[in-house]
Amino acid sequence: MATKKQAGRRTAKRRSAPRKKQAGGGFAKLLKTAFLSAAVSFAAMLWALHPQLLDQIGVDRILANLEQAQPRQDVASTRQAAPAAHDGHIQTSFAQCREFFPHQTPPVVPARPTQRELCFSSFAILYSGQRKTPVLVAERLNRQTLIAAQSIARTDSFYEEARLPASERAGLDDYRGSGFDRGHMAPAGDMPDDQAMAQSFSLANMIPQAPQANRGAWNKIEQDTRKYVMRAKGDVYVISGPVYGDHPQTIGAARVAVPDYTFKVVFDATTGRSWVHWLANSPDARPGAPISYEEFVKRTGLRVLG
Repeated sequence: MATKKQAGRRTAKRRSAPRKKQAGGGFAKLLKTAFLSAAVSFAAMLWALHPQLLDQIGVDRILANLEQAQPRQDVASTRQAAPAAHDGHIQTSFAQCREFFPHQTPPVVPARPTQRELCFSSFAILYSGQRKTPVLVAERLNRQTLIAAQSIARTDSFYEEARLPASERAGLDDYRGSGFDRGHMAPAGDMPDDQAMAQSFSLANMIPQAPQANRGAWNKIEQDTRKYVMRAKGDVYVISGPVYGDHPQTIGAARVAVPDYTFKVVFDATTGRSWVHWLANSPDARPGAPISYEEFVKRTGLRVLG
């Protein structure tokens, strides 16, 4: 028969066992947290030094693996490009290519899923993985860049944008037989060198555009804009993009959305003047009088001039 003292020792031993297990679990969590913190820090340093390398290895894959290892709220800040404003808008970043925006101030846009920022050598794109088209495409033009563009041969080598996840990008087959042109938002005619010309044929820079509008009224707007830039005394910022209805038509297996309208915002940095071309995406589209920037913001919710 056990004495009271022996029974007390056995009871104390049983009670101490859970404490040992908790201590071990806490140490494992500490190691896990330290590892994840180091991984996130390394990814941030790698992005700062070599952003193109993360494009190649896939930052989304890295983040997805991290999400499996820890609660979503711990990594949300590494995926969210900008905080949502009170009115349902977000401030974009474009940290690597702010020179394409007036005052180097990136736009404020309505918050939408899967919006991604893409920097090219002569333009910048805010891209919608939901629509499979750009939200907006920004350029900074001047007389010198357009004179250089006059000597660059058009390539017509369209390609799928490999920096985008496969589930979010348009494919070449989506446009084939659709009845729509692959309509540039940053025009090939604006590109000042061979690299920029090649990049302008990324499908991230395209929308499904009615052929008559693309080759007619929209082409005239592009040409008129270049004529203005050639007369301007300094930089002119041009921001183009599509506008959609509530239930847009789609084309191809990727369901690339067909816009109802296209816009082109023109801002002369020297004079401070701005205006917006607004064109229906239809066979009978005709250029009309430009609308004001204020009216453009009212129609789209896009604030692109800082």
